[in-house]
Amino acid sequence: MLKITFNTSAAIYRSPGVEVREFSDAELSCEFKTENDENPRIEWKKVDKDVSFVYFNNSFIGPFHGRAEIKGATVRLHKVTQKDAGKYRCEVTAPKDHVSLGEVNVTLTVLVPPQAPSCDVPSSALTGSLVQLRCRDHHSIPAAVYTWYKDNKPLAIKKPNATYTIDEKTGVLVSIFYLFSKNRLLVLVLRSRVTCERVFVMCADDLNVAAVISGVLLLALLLFLCAFGVFYAHRHGLFSRESFWIPQCHGAAHISSQNLHRTEHIQNAGYSLPPKEVSKISD
Repeated sequence: MLKITFNTSAAIYRSPGVEVREFSDAELSCEFKTENDENPRIEWKKVDKDVSFVYFNNSFIGPFHGRAEIKGATVRLHKVTQKDAGKYRCEVTAPKDHVSLGEVNVTLTVLVPPQAPSCDVPSSALTGSLVQLRCRDHHSIPAAVYTWYKDNKPLAIKKPNATYTIDEKTGVLVSIFYLFSKNRLLVLVLRSRVTCERVFVMCADDLNVAAVISGVLLLALLLFLCAFGVFYAHRHGLFSRESFWIPQCHGAAHISSQNLHRTEHIQNAGYSLPPKEVSKISD
């Protein structure tokens, strides 16, 4: 309860804070007692970067019109939102008193509970691999505190020799995945005066060691056989440039490559044209 007391010495006031959940009602209390003035002037202002009137000349102003009421000097705001959060000032003016002005500041904080956070969580991971689970709620006021659970047990923020790290302020969980190698249930709980939780199921893709070893051995065997075949062919001259086989030539089993590159002139070989072609030339 706020009190503004006017007397011959000074005005007495203090500045508390008011916290309410979003879309609920907020009461900004302001009480006063005057010496002589029975009808002091009451004003409420919202003091942000700019000063704007909330209550002036016995009526509410702007966005507060129709959604606020006053009793004495205490203001009640209905269904507050984040736009209503901020610092308010109650001013009471009593010209007939020795101390004519008293004021008090009230800070209104509108609490926003954590919502389902936006998360980047893989649906599966290889056992023994390093995974990172990210979750973030950008709207909770005050900022949410994150807690990860596995098998209904909270994961400690700091644990000796742990295979994971957790940042409770950012909601990031980094872990070696064998911690969750049995398709365990992961639950993220966000706390910000109220709680919200989100559930994840991560599947472990277990590595088949026997299959991997068999595959490596088979590949090594194939490479060995290929290398041995190349070595054997080279030793037996199958890759020699001096000779090669021409299967189309049925009359010769083997032809020397030197004979293929040798040029023979028709004139020196004693070659004569067939009779029909000779007669055509004579004509």
